[in-house]
Amino acid sequence: MKFIASTVSLVLGFILIVSCQPEQKDIAIPLTKDAESTKGMVSTAHPLATKAGLMMLEQGGNAADAAVAAGFALSVVEPAMSGLGGRLQAIIYTPEGDVVGIDASTEAPLSYDQSTAVDAAYGYPVIGVPGVVAGLIKLHDDHGSLPLASVMKPAINYAMNGFRVLPGAAARFNLVKDQLLEFAGTKRYFIKNDTATYAAGDLLVQADLARTLESIQAYGNEGFYRGEIAEKIVADMEIHGGYVDKASLASYEAKNSEVLKGKYRDVEVFGLWLPSFGAITMEALNILTNLPMDELSETEWASAVYQATKLAYNDRLAQLTHNFDFFLDQKRADSLASLINIKLPDTVLVGDNTRQNPKLLAMQGEGHTTHLSTADSEGGMVALTQSVGPIMGSKVAAPGLGFIHASTLGSYLGPFSPGPGQRAVSHISPTILLKNGKPYLALGAAGGDRIVTAVVQVISRIVDEHMSLPEALAAARVHPARPGGMDLELHEGIEWQQEDFEFLKEQGLLINPRIQKGRFGRIHAVLYQANLHSWIGAADPDWEGTAAGPQN
Repeated sequence: MKFIASTVSLVLGFILIVSCQPEQKDIAIPLTKDAESTKGMVSTAHPLATKAGLMMLEQGGNAADAAVAAGFALSVVEPAMSGLGGRLQAIIYTPEGDVVGIDASTEAPLSYDQSTAVDAAYGYPVIGVPGVVAGLIKLHDDHGSLPLASVMKPAINYAMNGFRVLPGAAARFNLVKDQLLEFAGTKRYFIKNDTATYAAGDLLVQADLARTLESIQAYGNEGFYRGEIAEKIVADMEIHGGYVDKASLASYEAKNSEVLKGKYRDVEVFGLWLPSFGAITMEALNILTNLPMDELSETEWASAVYQATKLAYNDRLAQLTHNFDFFLDQKRADSLASLINIKLPDTVLVGDNTRQNPKLLAMQGEGHTTHLSTADSEGGMVALTQSVGPIMGSKVAAPGLGFIHASTLGSYLGPFSPGPGQRAVSHISPTILLKNGKPYLALGAAGGDRIVTAVVQVISRIVDEHMSLPEALAAARVHPARPGGMDLELHEGIEWQQEDFEFLKEQGLLINPRIQKGRFGRIHAVLYQANLHSWIGAADPDWEGTAAGPQN
């Protein structure tokens, strides 16, 4: 019994997009889902962001330079997923052998009072203090080698001169059109002629955003968290009932994250503690360590992963105790693994067995966020995840500044909603793996609560089943559904046989087939082939991202 997964095409085709060369002419750029190079690698969710990172490597920059350039570029070309008003988590492996993390999550203002705050789903009441700018600047300051002016140049050019909107972005804009129309700034930047969102192929120019980026380029954090930009943010908040104030902006800083270290089979695994969900990723892998994953059929593998990630995810609220040893305890993981019966789970789960409409837009996706991974010829690696929360975040852009504010407060984060001065917790889980003490794999995902399950499953595909990186990203995934049952990836390119359904149902599992592409997390990753002394990069086949490395 097995599923059939289509082979990832090396070359998807060509699309007209605006280059970041001075003449700003439309040029044809090949869109490749995977690439190989001995000189480093970049994998991101948008071809222009990949190009920005690649330019840094070609100019002699390192993995951090490439990640910062790509991160700023994504803030321009993928505004539904991330931006300057969002949050960031990154994990870095340095050529010296250190693993460090950066926490730049959005933060509740110092004066924020949960007891009197408006419990909104979007709008000004959900906006917190942005972290992306501080996070990217810290990554550059601590680990970059090129001047910030060079690293930010591609993003500024994309904003000032425009880029062609991709089909997926156009679909996402349209999904939240009604909310975008509610706010003057968002309407100004993302609505055409006061009525329509940008369509695929439209040229989107963001001159105000370019000027904001230029201020950051010239003055770093000072150019964003203080001075004119900060004053504009605060003035807009005061007019519309937002909570972000001058003191909260001025005091914000990107911090060093607590790095978690574990082991899965013969590889070392590194993730980040809160506000990242790295502990849940590590716990799920610890549980799977007890199971003979390499000996299982595909359906048995799906059952094992489903049960292990469900058990780990049940502990998500325990993270609030701030006891990360709880999640790394292998004896506890062994005990949880004993609850897994691959052949016949003890509990019949109840859930929604509704099949999704197959006519849904292929690139619509579920969840949010964007992830990028980079590597350089010296062995440095960066896994970096940015997010504004749901699609287009708060749906608010301050007039004159050009960027969307993330959703941080209100009802969005539920039990993880931050108090005054606290940071927003999210499912973000950038992850780095070492093999024999050497660079091996950097990855992460987008997709809300499917981030952890996607990361765990791709690691298992590579380590347990010895799949190539592109094969692992293309393989089918599962996810513990809410309120119950197993969500099963089912769309063009991935097909399950009838006998597979019958096997899983015989286990007592309620199966929820999900047709929608992008629903099961979108992975962007880089992997080092030690025997070939080369990097492989791969972009998730369910998204519009690309991978590229300098020519050998």
